Amino acid sequence: MSKENTAQKLIATNKFARVNYDIDDIYEAGIVLSGTEVKALRAGKANLKDSYAVVKDDEVYLREMHISHYDFGNRSNHEPLRPRKLLLHKREIRKLYGKSREKGLALVPLRLYFKNGMVKVEIGIGKGKKLYDRRQDIKQREERRTLARDFKSKLIKV
Repeated sequence: MSKENTAQKLIATNKFARVNYDIDDIYEAGIVLSGTEVKALRAGKANLKDSYAVVKDDEVYLREMHISHYDFGNRSNHEPLRPRKLLLHKREIRKLYGKSREKGLALVPLRLYFKNGMVKVEIGIGKGKKLYDRRQDIKQREERRTLARDFKSKLIKV
């Protein structure tokens, strides 16, 4: 396969997902969309900030994902916050159902992108972080930055 066929064009990311959750497993899922939704996504009008996934009746739905109205759509334009069905294999749905029933675990969308002309969503199984965990992550990140800065300045002097 050539690089062109597997090219991915990023539409939106959930920036707060990795800040608020420890992500364990990641699944790639297709998504059922209408025509105006796809056109709005091609224009980059999507937001994953408050979205989440739920398993209901052996199907997975993405809730609270905002896709803005398509500017050139007519009266049959889509509803921005409607629940959207995700396309996964049965065994993946069973795994997600089992994990979503565990205490403290949530199904969080991480990225929305085009892959081979199809819209795909990355769903992560995440455990919510406590406030002190987030503070510790920030502290570690700052320490890494200062070490890298010091190391870089020593390399330049030599």
